[in-house]
Amino acid sequence: MKEHKTRILLGSPIHQKPLVLRQFLDSLLRLDIKGIELDFYLIDDNDNEESSLLLQQFKGEHTHILLQPSGYHDTYIRNDTTHFWNSTLVWKVANFKNMMIQRAALLDYDYLFLIDSDLILHPATLKHLIETDRDIISEVFWTQWQPDSMLQPQVWMHDEYNQWERLPGEKLSPDEINRRFHEFIAKLQAPGIYEVGGLGACTLISRAAIASGVSYNQVRNISYWGEDRHFCIRAAALGIPLYVDTHYPALHLYRDSDLERVGDFIQKTSATAEPASEPGPPPQPEAEPPEPPSAPVQISQRPKLTLTMIVKNESGRFLRQVLEEHRKYIDEAVIIDDGSTDDTAAVCLEVLEGIPVHLVQNTASKFSNEIELRTQQWEEVIKTKPEWILNLDGDEIFEAGFAEEIGHLLREPGVDLYCFRLYDFWNEDHYREDAYWRSHLSYRPFLLRYKKDFHYVWNEVPQHCGRFPENIFELPHQLSNLRLKHLGWSRAEFRLEKYLRYMHLDPEGKYGWKEQYISILDQHPHLVPWSE
Repeated sequence: MKEHKTRILLGSPIHQKPLVLRQFLDSLLRLDIKGIELDFYLIDDNDNEESSLLLQQFKGEHTHILLQPSGYHDTYIRNDTTHFWNSTLVWKVANFKNMMIQRAALLDYDYLFLIDSDLILHPATLKHLIETDRDIISEVFWTQWQPDSMLQPQVWMHDEYNQWERLPGEKLSPDEINRRFHEFIAKLQAPGIYEVGGLGACTLISRAAIASGVSYNQVRNISYWGEDRHFCIRAAALGIPLYVDTHYPALHLYRDSDLERVGDFIQKTSATAEPASEPGPPPQPEAEPPEPPSAPVQISQRPKLTLTMIVKNESGRFLRQVLEEHRKYIDEAVIIDDGSTDDTAAVCLEVLEGIPVHLVQNTASKFSNEIELRTQQWEEVIKTKPEWILNLDGDEIFEAGFAEEIGHLLREPGVDLYCFRLYDFWNEDHYREDAYWRSHLSYRPFLLRYKKDFHYVWNEVPQHCGRFPENIFELPHQLSNLRLKHLGWSRAEFRLEKYLRYMHLDPEGKYGWKEQYISILDQHPHLVPWSE
């Protein structure tokens, strides 16, 4: 009697560097497929001819491979720090994945296995995922999304990337969020199968799930970034639970430097059929920061970008440094000088010479009632008829890649708000990371497209009211991997000054977090080196 084999279509949209692609393809050939009939559906979306030749060679040497050119010739920018995505790239990939779903349905495969081309799999991965008997399940992999940051899994519990448990309507303190976050991370380090709210990149999808209507189409009333989030939301709405398996973690070649780990990973995973241990953190890259351009970056045919800042007695701090960087890409500036007694206003005009500057000087500071100050700032910006508003403080500066990428962000037609991670620097080249200082693990709004017909609503509190109106997340928004450096904590004398100010204005922590205020003066905080 002929043995019944499980029929699987392995699909992968491929836009990859040759060295990484070679390792990915070799990894597929090491999969244990006993009892499995495995076919491949690979879409060649490469702009590198060598990568396309590798795929042609792979197809020529093996059977059951459908290799299809994508027909696109766009650019996907990545470096040894991070990867830069935009909406066009995201929904292009979503369309590729939908084509793979359609083929799996049409040809009646038992499963579709969607995998990104920068993953190296444990040989037991595919058989094990089938044996879990789940309709949608991903194998875990761990990534340092930024150099020197902690390893995080590609799965999450709710919203865009919240990696902690929370019941509907449950209000959590920052301490409780921190505790639950580490609890979630610890749980996924133990071999098991766990239900999650979101997953992707290494996902097995059953015939039943496909028949139910799962897809990577955009959910029109959801503005979350990334096609995987829309897939997961639709699956949950269809009543299909999502799972992650952690028995056989994959190796994620997120950076070129991760290639150094492949040999050790292959040796460990080939030597035993037992579940592999977590791959561990990659070696730290030794990348030099790029040289900043000597003149403003001229970006043609893009919307106007207006920088707005509130400053007070900043001339002896970081103001000149940050404005020299901002002038590379801004078209206009609206600055509120909130009662400075030094030459802050003169520094602004000097550094931004040649750029229109709308400068307002308050004779008395309004900072003790921040909502009054922020609404004043907003009203002054609106007077200039802005298109995009970049709202930064006088001690905040983007990493070097922002000057090159800002044009792409501003041209996105379906996005009205961008959120970024803010890193609190504690000295010139280290940022702080502990229970009280975790801002870089969240995304916050800094770049907003002004909409005349949108009704903006402010959070009417005297402190920590927000830089923008509180209802801006009703607008289509996206997350950006570009990082923002906060330099204001990077000198001891400035930290002491801020501590005294917060304790004076908010001694009970009514509008902030009193324990964090107290932690400002910690003598030995945990610091992480910064890399660009």
